[in-house]
Amino acid sequence: MRYDLNLLPVFVALMEERNVTRAAERLGITQPALSNTLNRLRETLQDPLFIRERYGVKPTDKALEIAPVIAAALAQIDDVILGQQGFDPAKADRLFVVAPNSYVEFVLMPAVVARLRQRAPGIRLRLVPYGNDIADTGVVSGTTALVLGRFVDPPDNLVVQHLMDEGLECVVRAGHPEIHDSLSREQYERLKHVNVLPPGRLRAGLFQALERQGLKREVAVSVTHFLAVPEMIAVTDYCATLPRLICRHLAHDHRLKTVTSPADLGTFPVEMAWHVRYRHDPAHRWLRSLIADVARELSV
Repeated sequence: MRYDLNLLPVFVALMEERNVTRAAERLGITQPALSNTLNRLRETLQDPLFIRERYGVKPTDKALEIAPVIAAALAQIDDVILGQQGFDPAKADRLFVVAPNSYVEFVLMPAVVARLRQRAPGIRLRLVPYGNDIADTGVVSGTTALVLGRFVDPPDNLVVQHLMDEGLECVVRAGHPEIHDSLSREQYERLKHVNVLPPGRLRAGLFQALERQGLKREVAVSVTHFLAVPEMIAVTDYCATLPRLICRHLAHDHRLKTVTSPADLGTFPVEMAWHVRYRHDPAHRWLRSLIADVARELSV
């Protein structure tokens, strides 16, 4: 029996998106074309495969059973074909969709863009929100090339690479009446604080670190992005506890000064993840290598 391999990407897209509209958009085809392909799949595999529900489709037991086999087969085909293709970054003309969390967007991405301008001026990046759930970034379905941040229990179809470990320091205004070259536990607990509440896991890490050290903190204001912190600190006597590389950046602002935190708050990992289908893609491998090099240099 002969099989049409063109049917299989539709199956994978529906399995991962669980929605006909999103699957069609991901594949760049119309919904009627996707429905026709799905009907051929059903005939070939002798199973309904996907049942319509109120907000999408639900895979049948047969679909769930064969999904890992089909995904693995397509990944092997990609490995063979993509492994034979060359990639010249200086001549490349491509767009990559990347989802960094707010820390990575602030600290890492400007250096990545500068490196791309030098080595691969034809490569463009589109940054999309990280959000609260890694699935919202599009990396689980493969529509997003990379997601950068911190991952806990990532899905099986993602490859995760550790980039660096980051510590925490404190920032206050340069003319602070109490804080000079150091910050004691008593001062830290007496001050009011600016707290950053970005989406994702980073905020939980700071809360847990403070709890481990028995440090209390009175939060006067919470903001959603690191970029809001310097303006808050510059006009108050508040304190902010931030990643070390962000503090290093803010040290260039004459209105601010950074001081070591009054206790060892540990470190948190910065990671990069991508869909398994891009594991051997030459262009994706080159971009991941560039990002890893930039992270390594910044963390020194």
